[in-house]
Amino acid sequence: QTLLFMLFLVSYLLTLMGNLVMLLVFRADYHFHMPMYFFLRQLSFLDLCHSTVTVPKMLENLLSESKTIFVESCLAQAFFVFATGGTEACLLAVMAYDRYIAISSPLLYGQLMSNQLCVGMVWGSWGLAFVDALINILLAVNLEYCEDQTLPHFSCELSSLFPLSCSDTSTNFTLLLCSSVLHFFGTFIMIVFSYARIVSTVLSISCTSGRSKAFSTCSSHLTTVILFYGSGFLSYLLPTSGSHLEMMFSLQYSVVTPMLNPLVYSLQNKEMKTTMRRMLRRYINS
Repeated sequence: QTLLFMLFLVSYLLTLMGNLVMLLVFRADYHFHMPMYFFLRQLSFLDLCHSTVTVPKMLENLLSESKTIFVESCLAQAFFVFATGGTEACLLAVMAYDRYIAISSPLLYGQLMSNQLCVGMVWGSWGLAFVDALINILLAVNLEYCEDQTLPHFSCELSSLFPLSCSDTSTNFTLLLCSSVLHFFGTFIMIVFSYARIVSTVLSISCTSGRSKAFSTCSSHLTTVILFYGSGFLSYLLPTSGSHLEMMFSLQYSVVTPMLNPLVYSLQNKEMKTTMRRMLRRYINS
């Protein structure tokens, strides 16, 4: 457990450092005051929130002998895990639409993706996810939980909480399944549709260099989508069994993906690498 504590602590510190650096870079250069980077700034903030909801309690449990949590605290953690995860799903769908507009209508990009629209889509993402999480949690609060139960996870998630209840949870499971399908599969379908339109647009470009440049602008977002949905779907939609494989998917979703996102975007974006080098040189010289 000491080894796991050190591993998760380093991962959490890297997540904090990477996403805070991303936020500083986006504020430091006016080149990043455009819709794509506005959404990336929101993604970095979301990753900070999502990790902070789960990892500190996980670190505390790894150091303590009695790994306990109050039911109310567990429900609160489950709410914020669901809300931040749902917001990120919506945000990734919004970012896919942003890439489609940038590639299909580059001359009208600034007009179509106005500041007002971008802010509205971000607030809509937060609002939809929080309402979805609130409905599920309010129904879960009314359940009665048996004493001396073990949660087969590193963090509290609704799907793993329901089996610990002494009440009938069929309505809760149905609501969670429906909201997960509508929320996560709905946003995933929007992403797939946007990328189908992107591929169609790119294939119509006659210049090979133009095609590669268009695809390169989507590579970072596509990597994030694969990391997020690959682990998220398996974590939320598979039956709860408490297996090691299930816990690994849950860890990737809550620990690994928020840590890797800054690395993915910084390594595949020339402007970001240039700005980070300039900021580093300025810091060293000062």
